[in-house]
Amino acid sequence: MSYIEEHLNITANTLRFYEKEGLLKEISRDSRGRRVYNDQDIAHLEFIRCLRATGMPISGIKQYLELHELGDKTLSERKEILIQHKLKIQEKLNEDLKHLEMVSYKAAMCELKVNEIDPKQIFLNNQPAV
Repeated sequence: MSYIEEHLNITANTLRFYEKEGLLKEISRDSRGRRVYNDQDIAHLEFIRCLRATGMPISGIKQYLELHELGDKTLSERKEILIQHKLKIQEKLNEDLKHLEMVSYKAAMCELKVNEIDPKQIFLNNQPAV
């Protein structure tokens, strides 16, 4: 198992896919034809993995990387892509937090029923039951 597979949890198939899609370019190879990743390649892969894990489609990542290749003249465009993605992540996080609250509430209600506790008896007159 390679360092990339073991530490970044990215499979060889995914790496080949990323290369095919143009997300990874100019990866060095050793004498046996195996890919050799330097620190910059690893940082690049971590960023791609971060974007994928937070829901950015391959097309969005490609767009960002293409702009990156054009240099600093595209900084404003790249910043806007990242800000829009950040907003989507925040919306999803807020939605997930609401879902977590609902699931937690339902789990607590189940726990009360398992222990045969009447939820209405927990707080009497806004005071904790003894």
